[in-house]
Formats: sequence, C-alpha cells, structure tokens
Amino acid sequence: MTGAPLPEPAPSPTATDAGVPSTQRAARPRWRETLGLLARNPTAAAAGLVLLAIVLIAVFDETLAPSGPNEISVEDRLQAPSLAHPFGTDDLGRDILSRVVLGAGVSLRVGFLAVAFALVVGSLIGLLAGFYGRWVDDVLMRFMDVLFAFPAVLLAIAVLAVRGPGAGNTALAIGVVYVPVFARVTRASVLGVREEVYVRASRSVGASDFRLLTRHVLPNAAPPIIVQTSISLAFAVLAEAALSFLGLGTQPPNPSWGLMLAEGRGFIDIAWWLAFFPGIAIFLTVLCFNLLGDGLRDVLDPRQRTLMAGGGR
Repeated sequence: MTGAPLPEPAPSPTATDAGVPSTQRAARPRWRETLGLLARNPTAAAAGLVLLAIVLIAVFDETLAPSGPNEISVEDRLQAPSLAHPFGTDDLGRDILSRVVLGAGVSLRVGFLAVAFALVVGSLIGLLAGFYGRWVDDVLMRFMDVLFAFPAVLLAIAVLAVRGPGAGNTALAIGVVYVPVFARVTRASVLGVREEVYVRASRSVGASDFRLLTRHVLPNAAPPIIVQTSISLAFAVLAEAALSFLGLGTQPPNPSWGLMLAEGRGFIDIAWWLAFFPGIAIFLTVLCFNLLGDGLRDVLDPRQRTLMAGGGR
C-alpha cells in the first residue's frame, strides 16, 4: 500500500543563527550597497573625495611640501602669492604653501586622535549605561551630565591648564569634551535596540552579555555613532584650530592651521594671505566633514535607505 510522500522536515537552524531571526540576519550592514548609495549623493560623494585628498596630503605631507616648515628666507619675507610661492610667504620668509600642507598632518592628527579617544570611551560608557540600565545608567550618565554642563571651550582649557599645552594634550582635552556626546548618542541608540526580538531571543538561549553587546546590540546601534563621528571630526579640527589660535594647543615652530591664523593676525592689513589660506583649509575640511555626515545620516537611516535603494528622492 502506497501513500502520499511525507513532507521533508525543515532544516534546523545552525548554532550561528540560533536566537537570531532571519529578518535580523538580512538587515546586517551591506557595505557595498552603502557605498553605492553614498556615491549617488553628489554632495556627499564630492565631500568624501575632497576629504580623501586632504587626508592623503596629511599622510604624505613631507613629500608634497615644496620646502620645510621653518626654512627662513629673509629676502623673501611677506611676498604675495606668485609662481615661486603660490600661497605667498610670511614675515620670516617661510613658504605658506609648505606650512599649510605640513599643518594638515598636525591638525588632522589631533582631530582624529581626539575623536578616537572620545569614540572608544564615550561609546563604552553609553553601551553599558543603555544595556544594563538602573543604577549603572544613573551613575554613569550623571557623571556625563556633569562634564556636559561645562562649556566645551572652558573644559578643554581646564584640561590644558592641568596637562600643559601641546598637540598630544590638545587631543586629550578635545577628546574629554566629546566623551559625553558619544555616551549620550550611544545610550539612546542602545535603548532602542536592547528590547528587540532578536536580542531577547538570543538571551533566552543563554547568550552571554558580551556576545549580546558585540554581536547584536552594538552593530545595530552603530549608524548614529558613525554619523556622530563624522560630525565630531569637523568640530575637533575646529577646536584644535581655536585652541592653537589662543596659544594653548600646538606650539611653535610646529605648523598648525590655528597657529598660522594667530601668526597672520598681526599682518592682516598688509599680508592677507598669511591668514587666508590656513583659514580656507580649516573651512574646507570642516565643511566636507559636515556634508559627509549629512550623507551618512541619509544612507544609514532605514527609511531614507529604502527610498534611495528604490530610486526615490
């Protein structure tokens, strides 16, 4: 006696997929698609290319600079922009183009170090506060509120007053200022993720807190943190220039865009190029970081991403 064939049993989920629904596995970041969508935004794509050029200039600054940062030529002092000196020279005869190129490495290095410090420390604090809640959240976030209550510039000046001026201490001071910002952004993002179905399912099958944080919570809370990183880089470069302008950041004779602004302030009436070109470098870098942050915000937002992937505006 023959009967209808029995249906084949459905395949059991693997150990890797246990506790994680298929919708969550499909929603993992697709970097190729993300870069493609970002390239379709002309403003963000142009800003990214300009930033890439600035970063390459900062990396290969000594190779690209026509001369050293402190090569003095008294007979060439305060010369206007020309073929020999495209950005002119300062009151000591130093080539402004060389100092702007070499100053890119100093300013960007301080900015990246400051944001890296704030990103690691602030994201860790926000991750713990948002995931565990209760007294952990109260203690950590009240301490962040105390730091956040200080005006940013005054807090950075206070750190430099204790540590002393210099590029490394400037990076630390700016990083301390932005730790509460990253802590708040990370905490808010984690609060929206920790009660999702896939997190509770993973917890129900015995996943450890470390696995939950690293495999499920942090990757899905990352988009706002990435956008905040781009925006913070813009303000870190601006803060480094401001502190160097005040004489608290990078110290001479090291080239820094903010320090060059301070040096050109006394010659603004007779040698406008001393402050103009480093000012343009600061303006262009900060603008491009902000434009790239706006593009990342649109690409990483799920609703905007769906519209962009479908060809909508």
